[in-house]
Amino acid sequence: MDIATIIGLVSGTILVMGAIFMGGSFMLFVNIPSILIVGGGTVATLFIRFGMGDVINSVKVAMNAFFNQLSNPQQVIGEIVNLANIARKNGLIVLEQQPIEDPFLKKAIMYCVDGHEAEFIEEVLKKEVNLTIERHDNGRKVFVGVGDAAPAFGMIGTLIGLVQMLSNMSDPASIGPAMAVALLTTLYGALAANLVALPIADKLALRSQEEERNRRLIVEGVLGILKGINPRVMEEFLETFLPPKDRKTGERK
Repeated sequence: MDIATIIGLVSGTILVMGAIFMGGSFMLFVNIPSILIVGGGTVATLFIRFGMGDVINSVKVAMNAFFNQLSNPQQVIGEIVNLANIARKNGLIVLEQQPIEDPFLKKAIMYCVDGHEAEFIEEVLKKEVNLTIERHDNGRKVFVGVGDAAPAFGMIGTLIGLVQMLSNMSDPASIGPAMAVALLTTLYGALAANLVALPIADKLALRSQEEERNRRLIVEGVLGILKGINPRVMEEFLETFLPPKDRKTGERK
């Protein structure tokens, strides 16, 4: 689980709720018409801008912001180097019997064991990387769309509330509800965009970059195994994918 995402959402919600409770009654900030305008309008916009599958898939993609399921890159490098040592001593066919945790690495090793050419393996794996990143990017764009639409519908709700208020100035009882719609829709739209949608979109972009790095690292490592590159040299090369502070070979030097 990604603790940073949970901390951010919970702390942000607590701060907003605390400010509301300190300033008065919570029910003053609950307005059904405002919720319908912002929530309903935003969802309707998503189905116009994106396909049904993209909107539904975005919910699954959003889980990447809360649950970090990526393999640790240092562990992946260690696993690749270990496989390279085994292949160097006993041949590629022995790798079929090795337990491999990362499913993408396991698939790549099976291609090697099956005797496919390096060019074919590189092409297939890189294509899968690109398609995976594309699917993740579509999910991220849905949340960017929420971040765009929610404030816009907040402003639309504000305009609706102002029209209702100005058209009934002679009836003082109608001014309060109309003003509530005018102000609360803007608040709902701003919170939905800036506390939820846009931060999640940014976290999904970060997760996508991390997964792309891991998979490209695996592609290079598997190609290195096929070429028979010295495992120590391969480890140094693969660690160029990592920040200098995370490189073990740099520490040894």
